[in-house]
Amino acid sequence: MGVDEAVAGFDWDAGNREKCQRHGVSIAEIEAMFKRPLAIRPDDRHSATERRFLAVGRTAAGRWVFLAFAHRERGGKVLIRPITARFMHRQEVRQYEEENPDL
Repeated sequence: MGVDEAVAGFDWDAGNREKCQRHGVSIAEIEAMFKRPLAIRPDDRHSATERRFLAVGRTAAGRWVFLAFAHRERGGKVLIRPITARFMHRQEVRQYEEENPDL
């Protein structure tokens, strides 16, 4: 699943930049992930004040990434606000591939 055409871009600030990069995933890698196939599901557990999503996808280099993000409206436009991103551990990748054999 890719990103909806109605999304106008990304919502970055010092807080979410630092949190995402802390795990070694660059801003460019995160933004590029949304141009590739993603498995996206709602994150109902953390969605008390806004609608959040969890996504799994690959970077252009083929590394698996786990990403949490929200949709934010700014100036009448919908933006993707990455909350955190990290490279998946080998065991997580193996489990994900077993559960999704048609990748």
